Amino acid sequence: MSETVTLTINGRSITVPRQTTILDAARQLGIDIPVICYHPHLIANGLCRVCSVEAGGRTQAAACVTACAEGMVVQTDSDNVRHGRRTILEMLAATVNLAEAPEILALIAEYGADAARFPDAVPRESPIHDDNPFYLRDYNQCINCWRCVQVCANDAQFAFALNFDHRGYFTTIGTFMGDGMMDTTCVFCGQCVGVCPTGALKPKRQALLEQGVDPDDIFYQTRQKRKRKP
Repeated sequence: MSETVTLTINGRSITVPRQTTILDAARQLGIDIPVICYHPHLIANGLCRVCSVEAGGRTQAAACVTACAEGMVVQTDSDNVRHGRRTILEMLAATVNLAEAPEILALIAEYGADAARFPDAVPRESPIHDDNPFYLRDYNQCINCWRCVQVCANDAQFAFALNFDHRGYFTTIGTFMGDGMMDTTCVFCGQCVGVCPTGALKPKRQALLEQGVDPDDIFYQTRQKRKRKP
């Protein structure tokens, strides 16, 4: 079996090692495929489907997890592909607060998505979790991309403090038994905040600065309290 495959992407031929994803092959050609849930340092899961392309199958394929095949013909920017991406973005805008998600807002503008297309959609509602000195969790802005769960688990930190909670439409990110972060296995490394593509996870100092709180007060509000030695 050949260790490489040759395929065509947007009319351009490319030969890549077997198991190379469509996303990586396209990038080698300088073809940009939009992503939201994908992160280059995390395992791809194909959750958001914004990267879906036409690849000859019955349905569109998520480019971040679909391996290239010999003779495959891929279209990354056809009318059907753009329509699918536009609909995904419209559904996100109808249910999630994207005010602090600049990359997603840029995609909404690029694909001409109508944020008001689904007026009867029920927005996600969640209390803002202010349960530690380091960062806030606002799941009203969460798109369930799984990045924070992955980086907290096998992909980086191995702390396993975060995971999915509930099911279906009501799925959200949560902690075991709903405990506050101070009572979990979280080590407050900040990697979950770093990979979050929205404002769902925000450094507490940043949030307080945005609220106009005095920097000296911020220091005292966000310092880590140390236990006194007996």
